[in-house]
Amino acid sequence: MSKSVEGVAFESAAEAWFWTATALRARIENSSASRRGVKRPCDPDDVVRCLDRLYRSRRIDLRHARVLRAWGERQRAPDPEVEAGQEARLWREALTRLEGSLRSKGIVA
Repeated sequence: MSKSVEGVAFESAAEAWFWTATALRARIENSSASRRGVKRPCDPDDVVRCLDRLYRSRRIDLRHARVLRAWGERQRAPDPEVEAGQEARLWREALTRLEGSLRSKGIVA
């Protein structure tokens, strides 16, 4: 995690993930959007490292990562009533597993 742990923790893993997706997109587009808003107790790379650990320990797989990326770019969760049930299931599984890691690091309250 980044050296600074000051900042407002996220309320959920989903909130942290949407923030991360926005910050990563801003980084790619070389925008300053990722530096605006509420100060957080991490940087986007910290959230990505937590996901990487889950992947390396086989707690999530590439299907989970693809769903997180796709819906993170849309800035909304898949609706299990509308979207394919499998995507909604993978989204829930990934965020449930990610939430524990983020809580242990103080990223999620």
